[in-house]
Amino acid sequence: MKAVLQRVSRASVRVDGRIVGAIQSGWLVLLGVERGDGEPDVTWVAEKVVHLRAFPDAEGKMNRDVTEAGGSVLVVSQFTLLGDCRKGRRPGFSDAADPADAERLYLQVADAIRRMGVETATGTFRAHMDVELVNDGPVTFLLDSRKT
Repeated sequence: MKAVLQRVSRASVRVDGRIVGAIQSGWLVLLGVERGDGEPDVTWVAEKVVHLRAFPDAEGKMNRDVTEAGGSVLVVSQFTLLGDCRKGRRPGFSDAADPADAERLYLQVADAIRRMGVETATGTFRAHMDVELVNDGPVTFLLDSRKT
């Protein structure tokens, strides 16, 4: 599983002009599910999202996690994170999980984050989404569950 975490002051997702998910401060998580991903990847990504200490403390140091900062999480499925651009001009997506597995695992990540007590919103799987965000910092991290 690959994820891009962006610390945001706010973020939202629209489908057909209608907001389907929105948060104020917290993490926007762009999530790509790889062929072969499973429960261990779900757990690892959810734990990182919730417990990564990248929110400022009273001294301005990145020393608090999203729960300590009172933040929320917006998880958006993004299979293009699995695009292989090494050859040619068109990305290849052979590493991306099939849609049924990808949707199941994507929803499991969001549910796992919720179960850890963090308000969590999502986009709409397989929809064309307009994602709007205000990156706070900017602070952006790349996660790869296969590089643990």
